[in-house]
Amino acid sequence: MTKPTTTVIVLAKAPQAGLAKTRLIPALGAAGAAALAARLLDDAVDRALAAKLGPVLLCGAPDLLHPAFTRHAARPGVTLALQVGADLGERMHHALASVLDHALTAPHQALLIGTDSPALSAALLRQAAATLATTDVVLVPALDGGYALIGLHRPAPGLFAGMAWSTPQVLAHTRQRLAAAGLRHIELPAVPDIDEPADLAHLPAGWLAGITPPRMEKAG
Repeated sequence: MTKPTTTVIVLAKAPQAGLAKTRLIPALGAAGAAALAARLLDDAVDRALAAKLGPVLLCGAPDLLHPAFTRHAARPGVTLALQVGADLGERMHHALASVLDHALTAPHQALLIGTDSPALSAALLRQAAATLATTDVVLVPALDGGYALIGLHRPAPGLFAGMAWSTPQVLAHTRQRLAAAGLRHIELPAVPDIDEPADLAHLPAGWLAGITPPRMEKAG
């Protein structure tokens, strides 16, 4: 059997102050949250390339003009594309379908990740790709009740439409939809997401060096 090509899709927002990692602004300030978002983005693309699975598709929003995107677009193995869709589910489905709808002449599969989980190592990406050889869907759960990675052989819009994203029920509802669709899935070990101030404890050592938290005003 021919080994399938694996595309790793990285879904990312431009690391703009006030628009990126907004839930971390109370802890880091707008500029600090954007600086961390930029580091998370760089790290996610680095890990996707280090996995050496195949092409890396960096899907950016709200546009592709930010230097963080154009810099990666110049790297061998990375293609840049604009996110398309009205909500996160539509954007995820479109990114996956853009890869899998055109995989008609050779076996192909895709892994989709965000930029919020630095614990999603290159080794774990390789494990996820290998796991797809024995199942329809692979998931890496997130500790907050969502998931940090989903891998598919073919588009599955029903997994993404009308989902209440950024809630603790995302993984549970995804499991229900997989069962209803008759899709087999395997879950790998869970990893933390970096979304809330409490999640900063899960960052690799030294990542917050140079990021100045907002100044607190003294009580009068």
